[in-house]
Amino acid sequence: MGFIDSYNFELLVNESEKVVLKELENQLESYNGEICRCNDCVVDMAAMALNAVKPFYRFSLLGTLYAAQAMEDKSYADSVKQAVSQAIEKVHKNPSHD
Repeated sequence: MGFIDSYNFELLVNESEKVVLKELENQLESYNGEICRCNDCVVDMAAMALNAVKPFYRFSLLGTLYAAQAMEDKSYADSVKQAVSQAIEKVHKNPSHD
């Protein structure tokens, strides 16, 4: 049995993902102009934004509470907004398809 099979890593969650996806949804809804919303482009936007923000991984309920409190910080929210905006623009200029 391998290392990964010995532990339940499905319980390990990056709480930042929820925040980034919600912000991506909000910005795409209000985006002025044409932008590709195919699966590849939207997932690329999410990946780029997630790579640019601080992750908040949690495993337990206490971790969930800690992550939620840390993510309420205005500077964190601003960094998510900026990361999502930059990801949208980058993918818009360089889509992963023709």
